[in-house]
Amino acid sequence: MKKITLILTMVVMTTISAFAQLENPVTWQYAAKKTGKNEATLYIKASIDPNWHLYSQNMKPGGPNKTEFTFASSKDYTLVGKTMEPKPITKYEKVFKMDVSYFENEVLFTQKVKLNKATTAVKGKVEFMVCDDKQCLPPSEVTFSIPVK
Repeated sequence: MKKITLILTMVVMTTISAFAQLENPVTWQYAAKKTGKNEATLYIKASIDPNWHLYSQNMKPGGPNKTEFTFASSKDYTLVGKTMEPKPITKYEKVFKMDVSYFENEVLFTQKVKLNKATTAVKGKVEFMVCDDKQCLPPSEVTFSIPVK
């Protein structure tokens, strides 16, 4: 009887932890548009579930993890400037004891590239952290490949 109770407890705990890890309040979409013969703009959109927020790229140390884009090196393209973002919401957070900047609902990041080839795919990853009013999820990483035609 003790073995059955132990096994049932382990199954229930495993199931609960699996569902907890499935929470994913941010969906990412990617697109590119040529803006000239040798130039393009990448559009990286985060759709954020209600009551959640995604942190800005411009966070000071000591707070939540900032959103960070890393692009793979390639002979096909060169990054032009930094990844841009709209003006975030900035608010003092007691938990972090500092002002934090974040986005709600959705945010569109843009990155300009100089093309060395007519068609290519810009590859990279985005690392980010999201919180709601009750919890913060561990930082996540998503890889992407954005076709430029």
